[in-house]
Amino acid sequence: MTFTRRLMGLALASVTALSVALPAAAQDTRQSLSSESVIESIKEEGVIKIGLSLFRPWSMRDLNGELVGFELDVGRELAKDMGVEVEFIPTSWDGIIPALVSGKFDVIISGMSITPQRNLTVSFSDPYAFSGMTIMANTAMTEGFTLEDYNSPDVTFAARRGATPATVIAAMFPEAELLLFDEDGASTQEVLNGNAHATMASEPLPSEEARRYPDILNVPFSQSFMAAGEAFALRKGDPDAENFFNNWIGTKTRTGWLKERNDYWFKGNEWTDMVAE
Repeated sequence: MTFTRRLMGLALASVTALSVALPAAAQDTRQSLSSESVIESIKEEGVIKIGLSLFRPWSMRDLNGELVGFELDVGRELAKDMGVEVEFIPTSWDGIIPALVSGKFDVIISGMSITPQRNLTVSFSDPYAFSGMTIMANTAMTEGFTLEDYNSPDVTFAARRGATPATVIAAMFPEAELLLFDEDGASTQEVLNGNAHATMASEPLPSEEARRYPDILNVPFSQSFMAAGEAFALRKGDPDAENFFNNWIGTKTRTGWLKERNDYWFKGNEWTDMVAE
């Protein structure tokens, strides 16, 4: 009996020790993850580095060459609330995710829509904006076209390389030819010049360009495609950063700040004189 009681006592002591060790280990893991978060390095360095790609009205250069746009407002407000400086790093769209993963900047804030393919490589915050894409067409080249008519080998689309419109065009119109460029402006120019029948982009760009060139361009369909949310993209394995960005986006949504800034850049035209045509 004495031997049995001794074994039971040892077993109980082991269970007790394990029950104490497990929460301690979990706490150590949480503290390790927290200390390795990009939020901590941002605080330590006193600057948040934001990767973005230039396309209106998300981010663009004004007449003096300074960066302006919705993303610039978001990034500056985020840095102000964090008590740090901000550095914007313009990056080509097709290389922006690899640049984030390699540590060139801390976060992508560049109108990036959430997709399963991108989510395999990066984590996303909650959406901070929602925009849909529309088709912008060369009127003379597409007169009388139905949506189905665009899916033809005789039709050429233009789009920005690596961007969501290029993916959607390829999926919706697999028979059409697709020309890829590094900037949205090049895609629009191809349609203006008659080298492509159409392109696809997030509003308000298509409607804005159609108003600017009413004799050449039009938005032939009222429907929007892929009205997915745009979110911050960050490196995987950083729950502290994801939590912070989600809380910041939630606060700015509830106070109406994000809507006010979004309405200014996407629904108004007060800013158009600031940038080149």
